[in-house]
Amino acid sequence: IGICGWILVSLSFLLVLITFPVSIWTCVKVIKEYERAVVFRLGRILSKKAKGPGLILILPCTDIFIKVDLRTVTCKIPPQEILTKDAVTTQVDGVVYYRIHSAVSAIANVTDVHSATFLLAQTTLRNVLGTKSLSQLLAGREEIAHNIQTILDSATDQWGIKVARVEIKDVRIPVAMQRAMAAEAEAAREARAKVVAAEGEMNASKALKQASMVLTESPAGLQLRYLQTLTTLAAENNSTIVFPLPINMLEALGYKWGHLFHH
Repeated sequence: IGICGWILVSLSFLLVLITFPVSIWTCVKVIKEYERAVVFRLGRILSKKAKGPGLILILPCTDIFIKVDLRTVTCKIPPQEILTKDAVTTQVDGVVYYRIHSAVSAIANVTDVHSATFLLAQTTLRNVLGTKSLSQLLAGREEIAHNIQTILDSATDQWGIKVARVEIKDVRIPVAMQRAMAAEAEAAREARAKVVAAEGEMNASKALKQASMVLTESPAGLQLRYLQTLTTLAAENNSTIVFPLPINMLEALGYKWGHLFHH
């Protein structure tokens, strides 16, 4: 600070001693546990580091100080109009959680660290989501949020900012697009249902083929199947009476009646 600066500091300290103990109320400041104080002495940052927590001494006329809050700040990003990679217009909003880890950098390197972080978060959100398609945006929120966090953390490090977390809250798409997506999903479900039904029919036909082969080899088994069918029908509908007749018997009767009519 030079010789002139030391003279001014000495005079300020002498003024504190002359007006003691009244001056103690204006010179001693209390810094809370979650705060730090950046002290400027004749325009220069004192000791190149922040002071606190606890009591700090401020000399009148030569020193000024700025308090910096180190607690985590919640930054709400308002809905942003975004054009995705596949030309779909969406509105996306999010939340950024950050804190100041270097009070000196937050004061000396940027005019308003909170405003700068807020605007940078908006721009980064639009830039990152503009490179993603709608399906990627809907399916990969965590990955996109982590990517945004990495970009923000790297860009704000020189401001003394540490980005703790980024969350994408809501993705709004046009109503017409919602209807189109719902119709597409319904068509996909119907196609899968038809495939499942066709596979079921194929399996059932194979089982029936095997059953017919078994019954052909065992005539007694066919009779047992008749009886089982009668039992099932009797349990479901008692007013129905079924008489199973062999096909060869019907053929014989048909042959006899035809022979009589011929005569």
